Amino acid sequence: MSLLLAPAIFLALAAPGAAEVRRIPSEDARQGAVSDGRHLYAIDNAAISKLDPSSGRTVARWHGDPALFRHMNSCIALGGKLICAASNYPDVPMASSIEWFDTRTMRHVASRSLGPGRGSLTWLDWHDGSWWACFAHYDGKGGEPGRDHRHTTLVRFDRTFAEQGAWLFPPDVLERMSPFSSSGGGWGADGRLYVTGHDRPELYVVALPDAGSVLRHVATIPIPTNGQAIAWDPKDKRLLWSIERKGRALVASRVPEIVEN
Repeated sequence: MSLLLAPAIFLALAAPGAAEVRRIPSEDARQGAVSDGRHLYAIDNAAISKLDPSSGRTVARWHGDPALFRHMNSCIALGGKLICAASNYPDVPMASSIEWFDTRTMRHVASRSLGPGRGSLTWLDWHDGSWWACFAHYDGKGGEPGRDHRHTTLVRFDRTFAEQGAWLFPPDVLERMSPFSSSGGGWGADGRLYVTGHDRPELYVVALPDAGSVLRHVATIPIPTNGQAIAWDPKDKRLLWSIERKGRALVASRVPEIVEN
């Protein structure tokens, strides 16, 4: 696709903006936010704060060794655990791991190294009986020679992390993420994948293609925060949690339903 056509296509895919519902301060709101339906969690490189959603008070906090936990990017809440995507950013070669935390005790309970190869793991989700993981690439800092943001890849794994398929992101979405990559993502209840970049206040809605290896761009939704990791609220299927890194806050936004023409 010609880059000269990208702006017009991008505008045609624009959707109504998400409306901010609530903002909760947390010093650890530097990488992402997640809800398990009972508590909120603010994610930092080597720290996680557990927050009471009613009062916003921090009820527990985990802090790890920065030498071991270099760059936790995002987490999901599943089965009483926080399952977190981590990497060695900005070191190269890129290497990634998945880290498990018990939400009750806030202890680190398991780790799985994915090693080098695909890129820098920025987010993962469990959907349709599979793990879905985004491996980022960057143009500058943290990037590897010969690869840039266009090499960012969505990979589908089975429950044992055997690869089942892989897709590139749409060129017009990648252009908006440049020179960085996708920092957050998660499957919505509507069966579409919602992703964010590193700094633009936008939510990109994509879907698996009928054929080929490039995801289909469905819509772009303005959001109140600037990229980073996101997570859907398990009790409210259109409520999205994100962070405002500059203001150190978790932000809940109501995302409009997407209707394709």
